[in-house]
Amino acid sequence: MQRLIAHISRFVDLTEEDKDTILSVIQYQQVKKKDHLLRQDMICNANYFILKGCFRRYYIDEKGTEQTIQFAIDNWWITDYDSMEKRSPSSYFIQAVETGEVAILDKRIQEELFQKVPVMERYFRLVLQRSYAAAIQRIRYIYEFSGEERYNHFSSLFPEFLQRIPQYMLASYLGFTPEFLSKIRAKKN
Repeated sequence: MQRLIAHISRFVDLTEEDKDTILSVIQYQQVKKKDHLLRQDMICNANYFILKGCFRRYYIDEKGTEQTIQFAIDNWWITDYDSMEKRSPSSYFIQAVETGEVAILDKRIQEELFQKVPVMERYFRLVLQRSYAAAIQRIRYIYEFSGEERYNHFSSLFPEFLQRIPQYMLASYLGFTPEFLSKIRAKKN
């Protein structure tokens, strides 16, 4: 859990009392590869901080195909804010791509934590601003870059993902088929 405290401390200053308060409300969970933290039609009840591992958020389209929209690795957060805030069934799944560990901040406890440790609101605002900016940039790349350019850009920014993520998940995230990804990779070799 010290990894979470270190991450928060990169954004805001925490007192020892703040750290103790945070650690007293955060839950810990080990997650096996392919296990789900969230399933479609469940209400999302928490924010998940990845202590170790790789997770993805995806949905299943009308053709029955999995569409990956987000990956999260060590020191990243993952959740379904829409479901969590509206208390409505989620349209997404959150699944472990590899065995991992997560710190869990339950929605019911989050508001109480913000009262006890006010800098946590600033922390989440800063993290969400970065996440939002990255999501908007990804949308732009989908419109402006060819499939090969998206792959090259992603692989230069996140080379560690290429070894950790199955090809079909990466292709889905980048907006093309696994066959197209195979052709791009074959060109590189």
